[in-house]
Amino acid sequence: MRRPVALRLQAALGTLALAAAAGVVLTMPETASAAAGGATGYATQNGGTTGGAGGQTGRATTGTAIHEALCGRASSSTPIVIEVEGTINHGNTSKVSGDSCNTAADKIELKQVSNITIVGVGSGAVFDQLGIHIRESSNIIIQNVTVRNVKKSGSPTSNGGDAIGMESDVRNVWVDHSTLEASGGESEGYDGLFDMKDNTQYVTLSYSVLRNSGRGGLIGSSESDRSNGYVTFHHNLYENIDSRAPLLRGGTAHMYNNHYVSLNESGINSRAGAKAKVDNNYFEDSKDVLGTFYTDQAGTWQVSGNIYDNVTWSEPGEDNNPAGPNPQSTTTVSIPYSYTLDDASCVPSVVSGTAGANKGLKVSDGSCTPQSPDPTDPTDPDPTDPTDPTDPTDPDPTDPPSGTNLSIGAGSDGSSKASGTSYGNVRDGDLGTYWSPAGTTGSVSVKWSSAQTIGKINIREAAGSEGTIGSYRVLNHDTGAVLASGSGAGVIAFSPVSLEKITFEITGASGTPKVAEFETYGG
Repeated sequence: MRRPVALRLQAALGTLALAAAAGVVLTMPETASAAAGGATGYATQNGGTTGGAGGQTGRATTGTAIHEALCGRASSSTPIVIEVEGTINHGNTSKVSGDSCNTAADKIELKQVSNITIVGVGSGAVFDQLGIHIRESSNIIIQNVTVRNVKKSGSPTSNGGDAIGMESDVRNVWVDHSTLEASGGESEGYDGLFDMKDNTQYVTLSYSVLRNSGRGGLIGSSESDRSNGYVTFHHNLYENIDSRAPLLRGGTAHMYNNHYVSLNESGINSRAGAKAKVDNNYFEDSKDVLGTFYTDQAGTWQVSGNIYDNVTWSEPGEDNNPAGPNPQSTTTVSIPYSYTLDDASCVPSVVSGTAGANKGLKVSDGSCTPQSPDPTDPTDPDPTDPTDPTDPTDPDPTDPPSGTNLSIGAGSDGSSKASGTSYGNVRDGDLGTYWSPAGTTGSVSVKWSSAQTIGKINIREAAGSEGTIGSYRVLNHDTGAVLASGSGAGVIAFSPVSLEKITFEITGASGTPKVAEFETYGG
């Protein structure tokens, strides 16, 4: 029997009051769309993945507040969209108890829950040394977040060293437009970036960046853990990964329109009876990008339309069965959902323009051109939020800030420089000179002999290269802290900080960036 409207409203208001008391701001929209465009790939199967659509929306700036939002629901399956802004770390993430949650202090714990969306908004959401753990849960969306430097050994540790880990009867997870990164391999204390085990199914990873890790991720924790699968990977960037891009033990996975750069030891490792459908991907500067490796229990693959650019292959052996140098299909895989392929030749550019957090949730429609999502989608960064770069009150990115450009007379260095360019060109006040990295990504820094207070920078691209810079991070080089992140050149503001060296790191670009000036201001 349906309760009268007045009673249902009273119950909802009661939930809002409890959440407010816990320090979580909730609103009651008529609907809350899961994400721009909706889920894709295998996450559309088994009833689909909608996350917290239709539920309340909460805003959280700490890990504790995320847990409070989960625990403040009427039940463990009550839909909720949790908008996250700021840095989530061990210092602000505590265990919270309640009938609708099962949380832990050392990770963001989604355990024995369902119907949840976690989405980064405003100036971005960074989970710093703190992993996201999904266990015995279903219908989960994680979108527009950065998870970095999660360790399994050393200090602090979190989530077994996985950036995002799923285990124990997990169903229907969509991770989209996110950046998952480490700073080394197992010897440095890190494990996988995106792991699935113990009966995890119907998962999609889309438009995301996985980089600088020994292990990209796995599907199945051992040769006998074959209950996982039905996983889609599309329009992702795998960069500087030693192996497991991914490792697939049993089950079925579909990889299409991904850009793989610097897979140092092996890439897609299909083994233990697994099936991998590998369509229109671009493999670059890598080794053994597809095959069965480190086991005599073979897997299979179906290949079509891929480009192998400077890929090397090892010799076959008892525990080594590379698919190349001329990869051929060894199975057929039937895909139950619809999808549109970009041509493999444009995958590097379209992935550069779409993949990762704080890229505007741009997607591809198969035309090799990044497309903006529906601007009315409620999970897009709030257009009225003062921290949103599209806010009409923000300064014109081509208009330099007022005050003294502190870069003039300072020093500079960087990660690499293209022939004919100089780090000093970004601080000489001359728009006719510029610095470029040796490739499409890299970093340039401005430094002083004594600390300066900086609250704003202005990145000016050289004439003819406007719009080339994609995703970026601004770093306090003294401490490694991320001061700002986003996409595109122009004026970038952040809370003023005292430092001796500030770094502008380009993590994505549509071509070779040309930075004419890296101006710094007191804010």
